[in-house]
Amino acid sequence: MKTLEKDWLTTGLIDYEYKKYVLLAYLQSVKNNFELKKLYPDLSDLEHHYEYSLYFKSGLKQMMDNFPKRISGVNTEDLSFNYELAQPTDAGYFNEIESITEFALNRFRYGIKLGRDIAREVEHQVTISPIGIEPLYKNEGYFFLYEPWLNETRIYQFNLTIFEDKHEKLRGLKIFYVDTVKRSMVNTFENIKLDLIKRFKHLPNPATYMIEAPCALPLEETLLPIAKKKIVSFVSSAA
Repeated sequence: MKTLEKDWLTTGLIDYEYKKYVLLAYLQSVKNNFELKKLYPDLSDLEHHYEYSLYFKSGLKQMMDNFPKRISGVNTEDLSFNYELAQPTDAGYFNEIESITEFALNRFRYGIKLGRDIAREVEHQVTISPIGIEPLYKNEGYFFLYEPWLNETRIYQFNLTIFEDKHEKLRGLKIFYVDTVKRSMVNTFENIKLDLIKRFKHLPNPATYMIEAPCALPLEETLLPIAKKKIVSFVSSAA
């Protein structure tokens, strides 16, 4: 995966054409991954780069506004002075940075929209359903990643934590790989759940869910991140 450093805007050669080349090479790599349904961490990285560029643009404007002003004339009607911004000696540098930032923001916006559109499409296709009777406490348990064309099902333990910041309650999900098992007419999802209860006594009545993908998806880059979002959304809505 081709990466883009967080401070790519201000490090190295400050030249519009050069920075444009660096950015477009990175974005082409991201686009190639999106076409392969590899969404993460590229989509998250794009969002971070976009937010940082917005923050940088705001800081750049504030810095320019704080440059000394000089009198450019006098308003004869009310005898007030008119002011203009004194141009800094490195105005060319700031203009170049500003042009690069504007170009980057537009490209980041496009890439984010592309990634989110694909993510929504995939999330709509991936389904989640409980295995057996759901317990009252649903913040800890297991989920099965089921791909119908495979003879194996991946099992993960999850732990949903809730914490608060100044504005809202936030949810974080930790997952741990447990096992990969073969599913058969005898070894049903319900029986797999019962076997987990026998093997791992610390979860005597675990919330257990099946997450089914209708088509082949990259595991680390797409299926697992979407599975985690499905768990958080499903458990939170049932709370």
